[in-house]
Amino acid sequence: MSLQKQGISLNKLRRYQLILELYHRHKTEDIADAVVLRKYIYPVYPISRTTLWTILTTPVNKELRELETQINQQQQLFS
Repeated sequence: MSLQKQGISLNKLRRYQLILELYHRHKTEDIADAVVLRKYIYPVYPISRTTLWTILTTPVNKELRELETQINQQQQLFS
């Protein structure tokens, strides 16, 4: 994976992490996902319900760890 693609993936995963934090802060059992999206997430991050579902099903922490490991390994090769 090129450095540019790794940077794009890293930024996407960090944004997903911020959206997940916002989602978990406002989500309760009696509030539907669509309501959380409409009231709390969409004004800050204008995303669709499909994108929210993609974010909710992505193992963000695992992928971030793996990507940061790859980046660190590449930086060690060039230093």
